[in-house]
Amino acid sequence: MRVLSRQSFQDMPWANGGGRTCELFRLPHPDRRDAFALRLSIAEVAEGGPFSHFAGVDRLLGLLEGEGMELSLADGRRLTLDAPGQVVAFTGEIGIQCRLLGGPLHDCNLMLARDWGRGDLERLSPADGETARLEAADLVLLYLQRGEWSRDGEDLPSGSLLLLENEAASLRAKDGAIAWLATARRLPA
Repeated sequence: MRVLSRQSFQDMPWANGGGRTCELFRLPHPDRRDAFALRLSIAEVAEGGPFSHFAGVDRLLGLLEGEGMELSLADGRRLTLDAPGQVVAFTGEIGIQCRLLGGPLHDCNLMLARDWGRGDLERLSPADGETARLEAADLVLLYLQRGEWSRDGEDLPSGSLLLLENEAASLRAKDGAIAWLATARRLPA
């Protein structure tokens, strides 16, 4: 298990000025030099507007905090995130218009190149003193959003990212701990 601190994250403004993204982790695509296989980020959404297009990418988006957003997709669907912990999935090439439900918010965004792998995104909020068990997968990323987390008696810094490759782990939580778990599985060669 590796622990990545905030100093290793990449902070960047959106091209349209509607928010900022903090890239927690990027795995380069093995076959395309300028592309990613997987990207996990936290976005600060200041105002509604169009989403960026990511051809060939599957996206999972979860609400960290705020009153939420409604996404209007070009195919006529509407997806609503109005409670922290909710997650929606969509393709990166579909046109999306975002409307905020009550002011700025933060979301968690997992993007996977469709030709590289599949993934899941979920919010963990164990009770104080409870143990969260992370099952082994090709790649497991755990963003420690808040609270206190420890492994084998060692405290882990809040706001950091844990990276596990083909290994399981058990973490103890307390003080209102919340984390975001991204699990990725590579496609068979």
